[in-house]
Amino acid sequence: MAPAKALSKITTNITTRSKTQCENTNPNKAVDKHVRGKRKAECSPSKDKAVKRSALINLTNNYKKIIETRVTKPTKPITVQAKILPTVKTVQKPKQNENLAPPPAPVVNKIVTRATVKNIVHCATHTAVKPKEANKENTAPVAVTTKKRLSNEFEKSDGSLYSTALEESAKRPTTRALKQRASSSSAIDDGAKSTNNLSFVALQLQTKLNLGNHEVPEGVTDYDKENWDDIYQVSHYAMDIFNYYKEKEKEFPVGDYIDKQICLSKWMRSLLVDWMVEIQESFELNHETLYLGVKLVDMYLDRVTVSKETLQLVGAAAMFVASKFDERIPPMIDDFLYICDGAYTSREMIKMEANLLKVVGFNLGIPISYRFLRRYARCSKITMNVLTLARYILEFSLMEYETVTIRDSLLASASLYLSLRMKEISGWTPTLEFYTGYELNDLRNTVLLLNRAISKPPKSQLMTVRNKYSHKIFFEVAKTPLLSDANLF
Repeated sequence: MAPAKALSKITTNITTRSKTQCENTNPNKAVDKHVRGKRKAECSPSKDKAVKRSALINLTNNYKKIIETRVTKPTKPITVQAKILPTVKTVQKPKQNENLAPPPAPVVNKIVTRATVKNIVHCATHTAVKPKEANKENTAPVAVTTKKRLSNEFEKSDGSLYSTALEESAKRPTTRALKQRASSSSAIDDGAKSTNNLSFVALQLQTKLNLGNHEVPEGVTDYDKENWDDIYQVSHYAMDIFNYYKEKEKEFPVGDYIDKQICLSKWMRSLLVDWMVEIQESFELNHETLYLGVKLVDMYLDRVTVSKETLQLVGAAAMFVASKFDERIPPMIDDFLYICDGAYTSREMIKMEANLLKVVGFNLGIPISYRFLRRYARCSKITMNVLTLARYILEFSLMEYETVTIRDSLLASASLYLSLRMKEISGWTPTLEFYTGYELNDLRNTVLLLNRAISKPPKSQLMTVRNKYSHKIFFEVAKTPLLSDANLF
């Protein structure tokens, strides 16, 4: 770098932007952070402006320090030493008008290269006997074998010291192989028994879950066969998936827990669910997130006694966990603290989240009624208007405590049947009976319960679901005329 005086002489006649750049390179001169060596666009953001939320750390606070260290501490010249491979010969050419002695002979290290390996293999395959002296009658045909390349540097040969780990393990007999050699008859018997056990378990599982059974009875629309080539319908596995879901419902039971909760009541639970629906609508979350959050609340209240002040924290933590499980971009923890009106701290939210996951066993693959409803609606090929009405009935049932102990697949089937009856389209068809696995008699009590729930006079504290489905986006299905219990069947 040139001295300060020399640099000032050079830059005296410069009146352009390069003069500013040269002055900034002087380490002895104070640098103004507002002077930039490069012109900046008018709409580009300022680096000195503090960012409200940063992903990792806030780099704007150290901006001035970084510039000072770059100016005050000149960079040292970096010397790079060229690496010379041992197999490469480097010969320096003598300069002109110089008589130099010939360079000494290079010392050749014993390095196995590809050329040496090829020469060894070539010499090994040929014999020292001349063709004229060899006896043609006694010579046996030589089998030509193709050699596989093990790496980019070496090739396999009989005398090579290089081999892969797979080859070493293949050559070396394992303890399991030695045991099998010692007792071959017993190993065969054990293998036959294990094979029989595996096949028995597989058959039992297939029978239990009805896997692979795509045989549709007469008079039933084969929805999966019609969409067999559609990769988005997953018709090859849809029947098996929902049979597995119905079998898995037994692993997530929820009992009648309201008597065990000393400080809670059914009305308080309804208020909490109504508030969770408001969260789902405000954050524009998926409906699966809402149903999973309500299910997590019920499972937690069934196992842990909760005070009145902690109930809202349980609901917020359940929605927070469900958002992480179902959402592509879940809301931040500050968003949930904000919607709780600052009633809880971040530490309390994280602690409740960890406690909730421990209680449910970190198992969030819970079958929810909303997934069953979409599957049954597709198979029956109902319109979007009827499906939205069924969604309204099913979402309204989340506030009813009596539906806590009912299976989710049964709730979905009952809400779909009730929407079909309210729209006067059809009853319980053979297609729905086949895909849901429920007959009309199985739905009777649940349909009556749902019809009484939506027929209750509305209350001002529980109007979120009604107002939501009274909008034109949802076809105003909440305004659909109601039916009496006598006209349902």
